[in-house]
Amino acid sequence: MKRNRKAKILATLGPNSSSSEIIETMFTAGCDVFRLNFSHGSVETHRKNLENIRNLEKKYNHATCILADLQGPKLRVGEFKNLQEELKQGQKFILDLNSEEGDNQRVNFPHADIYDNLTPNTTLLINDGRIRLQVIEQHKEKLVTEVLNDGIISNNKGVNIPDVILPIESLTNKDKSDLQKAIEMNVDWVALSFVQQADDIIKLKKIVDGKVLIMAKIEKPSAVKNIDEIIKVADGIMIARGDLGVEMPPEKVPIVQKNIIKRCRFFGKPVVVATQMLESMISSLVPTRAEASDVANAIYDGTDAVMLSGESAVGEYPIESVSTMNNIIENVEKDTNNFNLEINNSQTNKKIDNTDAITNAAYSIAKNADAKAIITFSVSGKTTLRMARERAPVQIIGLSPNIKTARKMQIIWGVNSCYSNKDAVNTTEMVSIACGIVKNKNLVKPDDIVIITAGVPFGNAGSTNLLRIAKIIADKDLT
Repeated sequence: MKRNRKAKILATLGPNSSSSEIIETMFTAGCDVFRLNFSHGSVETHRKNLENIRNLEKKYNHATCILADLQGPKLRVGEFKNLQEELKQGQKFILDLNSEEGDNQRVNFPHADIYDNLTPNTTLLINDGRIRLQVIEQHKEKLVTEVLNDGIISNNKGVNIPDVILPIESLTNKDKSDLQKAIEMNVDWVALSFVQQADDIIKLKKIVDGKVLIMAKIEKPSAVKNIDEIIKVADGIMIARGDLGVEMPPEKVPIVQKNIIKRCRFFGKPVVVATQMLESMISSLVPTRAEASDVANAIYDGTDAVMLSGESAVGEYPIESVSTMNNIIENVEKDTNNFNLEINNSQTNKKIDNTDAITNAAYSIAKNADAKAIITFSVSGKTTLRMARERAPVQIIGLSPNIKTARKMQIIWGVNSCYSNKDAVNTTEMVSIACGIVKNKNLVKPDDIVIITAGVPFGNAGSTNLLRIAKIIADKDLT
């Protein structure tokens, strides 16, 4: 299956998109990666959705990619006797460890492990910042706060604490259980919520032991401050603008987004822009003009992927949301006057290895020889990822004899990831396999020029050192 665009689409599955028919239609409409949100839904539902997605792999001969998103340590207040209370600016309000239902003077805040870190003047944001509290007294079993604005507080609302690195594990007990189930289900990526520092990713990587790739969700100011260190250890980055937009001024979020995309491209790591991209399509057939511009600007900046959340999970128009996002991306990428993602390699100041040299050469030859595709033989996917960093103007076809690698690479910008059930043992076989697959999938036409990269000895990960130019032959039995 060939997409007419380079940037990828992630779509979250939920109550309104968990039938096999809708999943298939979303797939054909343009969804490249399916997100299973473990904050909602049962494990049985996620498992069934995964089975339906994998069935598409066989039907369309196209590797499918699945991301499991862990809930993370979300802080919440308890419940109220009257379900909700109105708070007034200037009044005192207490957060405590008392499990009794709350009123307009106090409520349960069952997170004793962070009380010591919430010193006077610490700001707490309730319900996405609609209520702002400032700590004025710190005690072991309660926090006395001052209400900074009039507002309504209600049951189980989330609490954000933007200015403090909290001493809480990024993996809750629920996350550990969900992680084990996700690995058993054979997902391709796992997204870790509320990452604060690189060590959060390092700990998770030790647990998964290479079974999945790890995506760090950037939704706290502390993560923004540590962004380079996090990018270096993570396999990918998700800019989760929901909580990020609560914990920092909204006018700073677009700047942070652009900077993170730029840093991810520098380090050659995939980056996803997420949250409220087509929010109005939860209940409307068309997005707002501002939402269309939001998606377009992320594509202009060079993001690998854009994500649908509620639009596809609980919205009334999940298929139309995917189609709309697909159309926006296609139109941006056709804008030859403004859409140019070429990296000036002279500015990177990096020493290059064999893989860098080969991918740089493939990029140059593809432009000068008017090649239609760059085909990368890659066991681990690293060469394919490195080639995508170049943002080549031609399609990148990643061939791997490892189905897990083929699946994982579907999230990468510009990559049509294909599984080859046989690996080459020599250069002649390499050319034959590469040309045969792209011909069978109708990714190229007769007389097209393609660039092929691989590693000698064949089948060894991380040994890319070979480049060939080939011409596609019309005869189906010849390459």
